[in-house]
Amino acid sequence: MSAAAPIDTPGHIVRKVAAAAETNAIPRYIAVEGPIGVGKTTLARQLAQALHYPLMLEPVEENPFLDRFYAEGHRHALPTQLFFLLHRARQVNDLHSDDLLGSNLVADFLVEKDVLFAELTLDEEELGLYKQIHNNLAINPPQPDLVIYLQAPIHVLQQRIAQRGIAFEQHIEDDYLTALANRYTEFFHYYDKAPLLIVNAAATDFTHNHEHFEALLDRMFNMDGTRQFFNPNPTLL
Repeated sequence: MSAAAPIDTPGHIVRKVAAAAETNAIPRYIAVEGPIGVGKTTLARQLAQALHYPLMLEPVEENPFLDRFYAEGHRHALPTQLFFLLHRARQVNDLHSDDLLGSNLVADFLVEKDVLFAELTLDEEELGLYKQIHNNLAINPPQPDLVIYLQAPIHVLQQRIAQRGIAFEQHIEDDYLTALANRYTEFFHYYDKAPLLIVNAAATDFTHNHEHFEALLDRMFNMDGTRQFFNPNPTLL
């Protein structure tokens, strides 16, 4: 668990959040998801700062196998996935032990997505071992009150990965990125465990465009039904 990095939140957005808090319109547990490069961690940090929520992040930089997986491929897939799985189990256990299940929280991942990555990267025997360990851990994560799923075309993901310049991400192959984005699309097509807000991330700039971020908050605070779409520039679709 970490504090959100300082972000300049405009005063009118601060007032909007305060008004929504008075009417209990703000989801208490928000998970932001999407493929690599789509901007989920950036948005999660911004939401946590604006809402004054604690922030829970994926241990991407802490995973000692991830750079080797992207650089050398399959032979590092199993330890990469097991590191994430075991860390995720510890995070869920901390949520229970710290009694945060009834508290406010923003996370940049869903626990369920670990299996999505495992099915994409592991061979049949490795996947069987992974699932055996997964089942024995008996992870029982709390369900979010809102999931924000960020979507963007592959060329946008590629541009953002290149721009942010994280060394090990520069080894990500286009075929892997495409397959991952397709898995996300399929996963959220059937997802029904929590209200889902699907965002056209290619048309949004939440960090620099306060109107986009404010419009997203409005949609979050006024969710009608279990599945909605957010695109501030529909002509760009």
